[in-house]
Amino acid sequence: MDFLVAGLGLVILLLAGDVLVRGAVNLALRLGIPALLVSLTIVAFGTSAPELLIGVQSVLEGAPGLAIGNVVGSNTANVLLVLGVPALLAGLAASTSDTRDSYNFMIAGTVLFMALCFLGPLTWWHGLILLAFLTFSLLRTARDALAHRSGVAHEGEDDLEGVDPKMRGWKIALFLVLGLLGLPLGAHLLVESSTRIALAFGVSETVIGLTLVAVGTSLPELATTVMAAIRRAADVALGNVIGSNMFNITAIIGASALVGPIPVPASFLTFDLWVMLACSVLIAPIVYKNLAMGRVFGLVLTLGYVGYVIGILILEV
Repeated sequence: MDFLVAGLGLVILLLAGDVLVRGAVNLALRLGIPALLVSLTIVAFGTSAPELLIGVQSVLEGAPGLAIGNVVGSNTANVLLVLGVPALLAGLAASTSDTRDSYNFMIAGTVLFMALCFLGPLTWWHGLILLAFLTFSLLRTARDALAHRSGVAHEGEDDLEGVDPKMRGWKIALFLVLGLLGLPLGAHLLVESSTRIALAFGVSETVIGLTLVAVGTSLPELATTVMAAIRRAADVALGNVIGSNMFNITAIIGASALVGPIPVPASFLTFDLWVMLACSVLIAPIVYKNLAMGRVFGLVLTLGYVGYVIGILILEV
């Protein structure tokens, strides 16, 4: 039964990722703002909903290690797996929007999060700092959105597969709602069933948090990015990863820390946090040079995640 539930969750994720990309890109077209800005907010926050639910729930249930493990593991998977797999399958074209400011905020948020971890355990005041940083970044994003409003489609957006300039507002809203509701539902079904399967095979909760749960909650981002790659919406793909990572380390940890203290395992301070930072820095050339991500780069990223999982298993043993 768990295998069937896991398969159902995966199907829901793929369908929800498809309609969310359609809705987000068409919303950007309707509002006259770059698709990147929509992916940094609506798409990124929606695909990070499973991490938020798991983070708060795990702290309330006395398992705070799962919250921080899920975020750190998800951010690593977002770069290596969520960008790697679509690039490996279909390639990701160069972004047509300037993602440098958003990327800089993500790196700054990552460094801030790591610094707070070294001052841990994470408590309510750490959470307030992270939430304040997120608020500031959102205000900057809103300012950029207003500055880019033009009332007409941006050059190249009309050529994106799935874009319909005549799509009605109610249909755009329906796509967004179905995507935002379907992603966390599919992730919940997949994570719960996969966790039960892993526990049945005697895998520890630490490994489950950093790998299985992290990958499971990153599947919305993966589903959305795969569909974005297929639809040639590279801005949505890259913006989704940057926005999701930013949301994970600020909103999810921030909200979870307000609920209760989150201890930081020693292994995180010496290994996992640094891997997460290295992965974030790895895509700097893509961001600053507007480079395309071909299949070779996708293969490198994907193999990098396999190596990361092997490293976790070795350290666990």
